[in-house]
Amino acid sequence: MTALRSLAFDAGFYAWTALLGIGALPLLLGPRRLAVRVGRLWVDVALFLLARTVGLAGELRGQDRRPEAGAIYAFKHQSAWDTLVLMRLFDDPAVVVKRELMAVPVFGWYLRRLGMIPIDRRAGAAALRRMLAAARDRARRGRDVVVFPEGTRTAPGAGGGYLPGIAALYRELAVPVVPVALDSGLYWGRRALVKRPGRIVVSFLPAIEPGLDRAAFMARLEEAIESETDRLLAAAARLG
Repeated sequence: MTALRSLAFDAGFYAWTALLGIGALPLLLGPRRLAVRVGRLWVDVALFLLARTVGLAGELRGQDRRPEAGAIYAFKHQSAWDTLVLMRLFDDPAVVVKRELMAVPVFGWYLRRLGMIPIDRRAGAAALRRMLAAARDRARRGRDVVVFPEGTRTAPGAGGGYLPGIAALYRELAVPVVPVALDSGLYWGRRALVKRPGRIVVSFLPAIEPGLDRAAFMARLEEAIESETDRLLAAAARLG
């Protein structure tokens, strides 16, 4: 039954994505706010389908820890769900994404119009400078910057190693960094076709204020995210 529910979600999700993605293409020629509305509509319907077919929803904790002004949000990354939900967690996030996604027909066009921040991890220092310049531009416009500091999805209980880009963002933007832990991989695993019913917990942790040196910042960030993620995984295991 779980597999059939997952299949039903996938069918509905891809049909909805194709219908909206192609049907709303003319809006990309209009003001950027129209693309933001399309993105939010896409996510709203996708999350509705996920809840109705699979029985998978989300729970937010620590919302009061989010700074009122702009910040960098450093997310644990375990699932495709983590990227899907961002347009509901933020009004207009500027997400650091793999440059390859920008080249995907239709989907990449929306990413560009939404003003996401591409990063080519194979291009070294030059790519990092371009990413920082784009992040500074988005922050000046009052947008929150969202980054997955591990750079890729990891299985629950595993750490993928934190990449130096998050430290560069912390130094250059000089705004608080909010660590974010979650347990999404328990329900929608990396490269997993089957999605399990349940409630994914997203936990916003106390912000790390600007001013730490690189080593201290990286240690504090990783400790905050990994310890809270372990706690969420253990709590989910106790619930069965």
